[in-house]
Amino acid sequence: MATLLRSKLSNVATSVSNKSQAKMSGMFARMGFQAATDEEAVGFAHCDDLDMEHRQGLQMDILKSEGGEEGAEPPLEGDIHYQRDGTGPLPPSASKEGGVCSELSGQGKPKITAWEAGWNVTNAIQGMFVLGLPYAILHGGYLGLFLIIFAAVVCCYTGKILIACLYEENEDGEIVRVRDSYVDIANACCAPRFPTLGGRIVNVAQIIELVMTCILYVVVSGNLMYNSFPNLPVSQKSWSIIATAVLLPCAFLKNLKAVSKFSLLCTLAHFVINILVIAYCLSRARDWAWDKVKFYIDVKKFPISIGIIVFSYTSQIFLPSLEGNMQNPKEFHCMMNWTHIAACILKGLFALVAYLTWADETKEVITDNLPSTIRAVVNIFLVAKALLSYPLPFFAAVEVLERSLFQDGNRAFFPNCYGGDGRLKSWGLTLRCALVVFTLLMAIYVPHFALLMGLTGSLTGAGLCFLLPSLFHLKLLWRKLLWHHVFFDVAIFVIGGICSVSGFIHSLEGLIEAFRTNAED
Repeated sequence: MATLLRSKLSNVATSVSNKSQAKMSGMFARMGFQAATDEEAVGFAHCDDLDMEHRQGLQMDILKSEGGEEGAEPPLEGDIHYQRDGTGPLPPSASKEGGVCSELSGQGKPKITAWEAGWNVTNAIQGMFVLGLPYAILHGGYLGLFLIIFAAVVCCYTGKILIACLYEENEDGEIVRVRDSYVDIANACCAPRFPTLGGRIVNVAQIIELVMTCILYVVVSGNLMYNSFPNLPVSQKSWSIIATAVLLPCAFLKNLKAVSKFSLLCTLAHFVINILVIAYCLSRARDWAWDKVKFYIDVKKFPISIGIIVFSYTSQIFLPSLEGNMQNPKEFHCMMNWTHIAACILKGLFALVAYLTWADETKEVITDNLPSTIRAVVNIFLVAKALLSYPLPFFAAVEVLERSLFQDGNRAFFPNCYGGDGRLKSWGLTLRCALVVFTLLMAIYVPHFALLMGLTGSLTGAGLCFLLPSLFHLKLLWRKLLWHHVFFDVAIFVIGGICSVSGFIHSLEGLIEAFRTNAED
């Protein structure tokens, strides 16, 4: 009897605790603070049948659960757990085809305002990697500033045309939403001859960007800790190993509910850090080196700067789900305008002010230029943010890999890595650990933040933000486009292609040279 009583009391306490967490999550959502809105937009907010359970755990508001066994307590709001065998509680409107997109865009579900959507986009394009923009100005001068503006205009435009590809005109002449995700758009462009080719290309690009983002987090963690404590007998590689040891538990993640609680704190901390850097730069305004900002460019290193700038604007991958979850989708264009205008102004000012302060001494991560008295404190906060942000892209990358290689029905390349009870098999866990170790090895052998960021921006950033949206827009809607839209799409595709190829080649050359140097050492 005593055991039964203790069991019931424990269950009641757990239920109250979980419901309290769900209500707090809903309260923050109503305030406009959405979970999983970290800057790298690294794919964890998109809904390409990628992370249904994870997205349910990070829902924009309290989800009202329905159904359940008779007499049993219904699933907790906002507490959908990650189960692969399909036995976990799922929303009634979620389907295998529609996935979480159907849930997010379904009728009667909580919607977000344009301001809340703007908060998501702002966090995606105003994130941690803006710390590399002053380094882009170092090699590009005024042309680098122009590119920050140009990239904002182009990414805003391609975001709008990507959403336009979600809609078609029905028999009654009404514009209706017929697609839910970036992958759906890609598959529609390749149908009927290759109905899944486009989605696979997009998924490969996502995986590369997600894994490279994880690598960048490890690189920046090692870099910041090494420069914060230069007197300690610990090398940058050793700091990267320590950071990876802290991140190894990510391999055991089943959902991101616990991690998502730190998302808001990370974002707010980053804004505070940016303000501190700008405040320090303004305090040295009398010593600004205006004569160092010139119109010439470093032909060898400037293409890398293009990739850095493009990578800082990547947000297209989650825009379809965001637009589908807005109360009034007609406000999407206006929201994109003011978010990208704000991003352009803030990024331009941050990059210019920081470069004017340190001029030719500007480093790859601008906080490394700060005086030692405040550098250590600022860098420790940045390292904490990097480590807390790492699980998001890692989890999304694992989801894409598992679904495409191990869980794609008869088309899967390998056996399912989950058992009949939904638990991860030991060899599946080993593969996850191997992915964490891979990010470490890349960070050790190529510990160059700017080169890796430039390579990622040139390869996947330009592809997902410039090339594919313009190509899809021409393919799906070319009969209804006005001549100036066709001109813009073609111009963006050509210019984006040239910048992408140039930046990729120069970044790859720099990485190969750095890899050889590290191998010799």
